Amino acid sequence: MDYGIVLFTSDRGITPAAAARAAEAAGFATFYVPEHTHIPVKRASPHPRTGDASLPDDRYSRTLDPWVALATAAAVTERIRLSTAVALPVESDPITLAKTIASLDHLSGGRVTLGTGFGWNVDELTDHGVPGNRRRTALREYLEAMSALWTEEEASYDGEFVSFGPSWAWPKPVQPHIPVLLGAGPTEKTFRWIARHADGWITTPADTDLDGHVALLKEIWLAEGREGAPRICALGERPDPERLAHLDSLGVTETIFGLPDRAPDEVEAWIGRLAGKLSLAPART
Repeated sequence: MDYGIVLFTSDRGITPAAAARAAEAAGFATFYVPEHTHIPVKRASPHPRTGDASLPDDRYSRTLDPWVALATAAAVTERIRLSTAVALPVESDPITLAKTIASLDHLSGGRVTLGTGFGWNVDELTDHGVPGNRRRTALREYLEAMSALWTEEEASYDGEFVSFGPSWAWPKPVQPHIPVLLGAGPTEKTFRWIARHADGWITTPADTDLDGHVALLKEIWLAEGREGAPRICALGERPDPERLAHLDSLGVTETIFGLPDRAPDEVEAWIGRLAGKLSLAPART
């Protein structure tokens, strides 16, 4: 089982580049950042953790652009994978976003993973012209359209939310297939969506009893005709040896730890201490 780090980016504290560099040096496998383009002040959407319109962290309205953040991280690292937990593709133009992600994969030497979500903040989606009750369809179309641009010499797509005629688009990603992970709650409907349109699941911090959920995802994965096993990334865990051993036995492929909102030197020290608890081997220089 791999170990990853997620930085809730903002315009204060440690930069993504510094955090990613420290995470790579400490031996972590993946560096994650989130996405929110904006947070409408008046909202009907309850936050999954608070249950109402209040936010558990002011960084929700201060997040950096994820692809700019990961580009800065790519420039100062060599091996660590670069991912989102999670990005909201339907809040961007799909053709432009496909170019951005392909460029990052090209410049980073093939290190990008797309962690994506449907979006809990329906008000935020509405401002981008995406109806909340159509967000699953919109995300599917975005992923299909971007995949066409990444893999086909003359790409085209005709859907409800995305439509373009035969087009050329380079660079292509270094990876033949950019891995797609979905961060969402553990429902049968979500797992079926993952099995049909993604490569794995990112849990939510509220998903602590994973045994039944992992078993259901694997069952649906096979029923949908997928080979192998889905990637499963457990978000918001603690470095408890027994818990980590149990996650590994379930088939969790990566555990993701969140960084504290502290001064840069404190965050770097925290990364080092966490790596020690996990017995990670520091990267060779």
